[in-house]
Amino acid sequence: MKTSPLAGKPVPSALLINVPRLITAYYTEAPDPSVQAQRVAFGTSGHRGCAFENSFNEWHVLAISQAICQYRKQQGINGPLFLGIDTHALSEPAYASALEVLAANGVEVMLAEKDEYTPTPVISHAILAYNRGRKSGLSDGIVITPSHNPPDNGGFKYNPSHGGPADKNVTGWIEAHANAFLENGLQGVKRMPFEQALHAATTHRNDYLNAYVSDLGNVLDMDAIRGADISLGVDPLGGAGVHYWGPIAERYGLNLTVVNTAVDPTFRFMSVDWDGRIRMDPSSPYAMQSLIGLKDRFDIALACDTDHDRHGVVTRNAGLLPPNHYLSAAIYYLFQHRPKWRKDAAVGKTVVSSQMIDRVTAKLGRKLYEVPVGFKWFVDGLLDGSLGFGGEESAGASFLRLDGSVWTTDKDGMVPALLAAEITARMGRDPGEIYLELTREFGEPAYDRVEAPASPQQKQRLAQLSPQQIVSTELAGEKIETILTNAPGNAASIGGLKVMTESGWFAARPSGTEDVYKVYAESFRGQDHLRRILAEAQTIVDAALTAPAQSAGLPP
Repeated sequence: MKTSPLAGKPVPSALLINVPRLITAYYTEAPDPSVQAQRVAFGTSGHRGCAFENSFNEWHVLAISQAICQYRKQQGINGPLFLGIDTHALSEPAYASALEVLAANGVEVMLAEKDEYTPTPVISHAILAYNRGRKSGLSDGIVITPSHNPPDNGGFKYNPSHGGPADKNVTGWIEAHANAFLENGLQGVKRMPFEQALHAATTHRNDYLNAYVSDLGNVLDMDAIRGADISLGVDPLGGAGVHYWGPIAERYGLNLTVVNTAVDPTFRFMSVDWDGRIRMDPSSPYAMQSLIGLKDRFDIALACDTDHDRHGVVTRNAGLLPPNHYLSAAIYYLFQHRPKWRKDAAVGKTVVSSQMIDRVTAKLGRKLYEVPVGFKWFVDGLLDGSLGFGGEESAGASFLRLDGSVWTTDKDGMVPALLAAEITARMGRDPGEIYLELTREFGEPAYDRVEAPASPQQKQRLAQLSPQQIVSTELAGEKIETILTNAPGNAASIGGLKVMTESGWFAARPSGTEDVYKVYAESFRGQDHLRRILAEAQTIVDAALTAPAQSAGLPP
């Protein structure tokens, strides 16, 4: 991947979005459903797009909202719908459009008090809290967010009654019905004026913030954090949790300073990400320059992305911890300091996460549950307590309450971030130091991800590859031991493949939004070996993609 010369630098004015033009495009432009890129498409985290590109406009939101209303009716979901938004410019108008449809359909909608922004994990927490002990009248939720995506993006996520991301059966149903509404000029979409919807008898206010904050002591050892008086610096990155951190510090007596309270839909306070775009990614060292700059001011510095479902952790000695490093340290700590968790509670990871997690899990005597990319695969295990922890290499994670019951079934950026302080308080060493100790025992892996061009047809072929199509027998000088196209944990298709040797591996999967495929790789033999794996991985995948399609029964 070519790194932009702007990467890590302050945002130049030329990169800032024109917010009034973006909002105007949301309301005035309409998608052409005959153009694939302008149709409703649910990826791993809902429908995302840009109003300038006719991929996230009012029509999309109206159509998706009506489809969700019909899905609720079909499934008999008649409890309240918890609705939250983040701070992206398109989130406010999308919220208005969605409420107009939800109210017109008679849905009981729970809006935040004082029109507060609401993080993704807070919506998951609210759904689970409401549904606890209920068999009928169940609730669900919508989060209007494109996560850490650039400022000109909008996003729309649906969380069913289990509180986590909807699975493909659900999103496929909603997607198909929403596109039918687009094709029919929104015929059948019920709608009422926003002011009327806001004051409808079915529209209510909910104190999301205090319900979430007051419950944090049941998932984290706040007494230990307070007692150790660890100095914490938090940058909410102008995101949905911006007003949560102050009440957290006040309620639990933490030595916590919020260093940036700005909410600005241009996100001008960020530093530029690797590709020359503004992106609120707490795992990117380019985007997190301001957070990294705090490492000498605080014992631990924390950040979360725009909807606060991803975490970033900076320590004095290690700086910004790569997600795989922090997940490994967190797992190592949690399964030794949560005595009320089930003895058979497993560790959940995605197939593209570090094998350091495998080695830590084996040392702990726990079962590893390895699944395809997407947090939805962890929902059932977190719900019933059979998974103590679920984490993704992209800095998304959640884990059980202290008593072993479910906390959230969606990613929670705030709780894993604060866990770094608990780890430091209880262990006397920060997560960076703990990870260093793990490398002394298990070796120090080198990890990277690259992208390569791929046409839509090639992406489709990659998603359907079989192990038999890989003709290579070696990878970077080692014998290929295993080729996976299904995840070991649940046998679900990984939408690509993973090739493993004794001391390294790579996984390749198509991007859901761009004409590229992504290659993840890791080596326990150092950077040179990693570079060889990455180079040979692209050769292996390219050869499989360009082989005669007919011989594999794949699309040409």
